[in-house]
Amino acid sequence: MLSTLYQIYFYMVIVYILMSWLPNARESFIGELLGKFVEPYLSPFRRFIPPLFGVLDISPIVALLVLRLALVGLISVLRYFVY
Repeated sequence: MLSTLYQIYFYMVIVYILMSWLPNARESFIGELLGKFVEPYLSPFRRFIPPLFGVLDISPIVALLVLRLALVGLISVLRYFVY
């Protein structure tokens, strides 16, 4: 269940990032919907990690890594209490 939710959110972030390469894609209905789910998670990372060379934003990569580590940690804690 947790892995499925992680996968869904992971792909939502990936699609949202890829939409930034397409003109006006984030202004579409899907872009705005994804933005409502993804931006609250990405914005703290964007605040603390500046773009490289003023253009390359690596904060989504760090955000996805942190999300993965949180999933692994949560699964470990749940397994500890269940078994």
